[in-house]
Amino acid sequence: MSKLSAFDDLLQQYNAFNYHEDPALAQRLHDVQSWIKQRLEHSHQELFSKPENQIMAQYFLKRLYGGPDFDALAKQIERLLKFAHKVEGLIPANAIKTGTKSVSLAVLATQLDEQVAKQILADYPLDTPLTDEIMRQTFLKLEQHDARYEQLDLLDELGVTLDKYMRSTMMYAAFKMCKGVAHKHQFDGMYEFIQEGFDAMKPMKSAAAFIKTFTAKEREIIEKVHSGHPDPFRS
Repeated sequence: MSKLSAFDDLLQQYNAFNYHEDPALAQRLHDVQSWIKQRLEHSHQELFSKPENQIMAQYFLKRLYGGPDFDALAKQIERLLKFAHKVEGLIPANAIKTGTKSVSLAVLATQLDEQVAKQILADYPLDTPLTDEIMRQTFLKLEQHDARYEQLDLLDELGVTLDKYMRSTMMYAAFKMCKGVAHKHQFDGMYEFIQEGFDAMKPMKSAAAFIKTFTAKEREIIEKVHSGHPDPFRS
């Protein structure tokens, strides 16, 4: 079986999302993702503002929580799969494993956010500005808590994977050797996606520790939402 087969499954799931063919839903999804990213920045301001965490924080917001940046990456993955037999032997297996976990998180985030966007589109006019109360009520209506907990469990797994594989000097050297091949075959976006993971790790003592701090607070917020807290997003 190809080392890249997991990407094929994730790409099929991503391409099946309704927002690709629905401009109104796409707009609402963008609104939801923007609100979530602003909320994350606010909720985790202390964690994200530490100098050693700033690159990883941006990796979270740009890559792992979906958005327009992932649309471009998905197109790169689609091209990569067409040439899998030529390039998979050149990419370190552990880099593929780590990349798969990261992409699966981005796809799951988009899936959950599209559900939120659909519900908001059904309940409010398209031009209604999103508020904390609208988002709170929508999360309650959808009962996404189990899926959001799953998302956080996957994040914790990614933290362990990053510490285990992305600190290897030998793997990083092997990955750097792929840069010319990636550029030759126009896979720069995919290469940069993995490169950003390496870069985010450099200033940190442990990605797992950073992520566990992040997910612990997120679990608290989910619990507040579903226990009826009137203002669950504000510390």
